[in-house]
Amino acid sequence: MKLILELPDNAFSSLRQAPAEFGCELRLAASVKWYELGKISQAKAAEIAGISRAAFIDALRDYRVPAIQVTEAQLESEIAL
Repeated sequence: MKLILELPDNAFSSLRQAPAEFGCELRLAASVKWYELGKISQAKAAEIAGISRAAFIDALRDYRVPAIQVTEAQLESEIAL
């Protein structure tokens, strides 16, 4: 599927990126955020971003997002076992 996004012409010059590079970064940033919010898995996020899961985990580090998403309740449940 193809998505068309309209942006001001000067957006790319201020970001110092070509449109294709911006598109890749936008996909990655969206994937990282959706993963951080718990909306998608690492595997799905990597797929959306168009990169390997290992590269996605590296990107999580760059964005300062924990690679392991565990709630307090899940952690307490694990400890109780």
